[in-house]
Amino acid sequence: MTGILVFKLVLVLLLLFIVFNLGRALFILVKGESSVPMSQYLGRRVLFSVLVIVLLLLALGLGIISPNPRPY
Repeated sequence: MTGILVFKLVLVLLLLFIVFNLGRALFILVKGESSVPMSQYLGRRVLFSVLVIVLLLLALGLGIISPNPRPY
């Protein structure tokens, strides 16, 4: 049971980090001047989005989480 809880906590933290990086890129876009390029934050967002998808597929494959049998 604690494995599922840790897995869900890691997913939530990764999703929050994705939103944070998207916000940072938006701030740089609006401000217009920065020493760090906006593509760095957007690249991190894409990287961590792929990581979330891989973790979800891995957890489904290992049986840590199960899909909803009746989605409606």
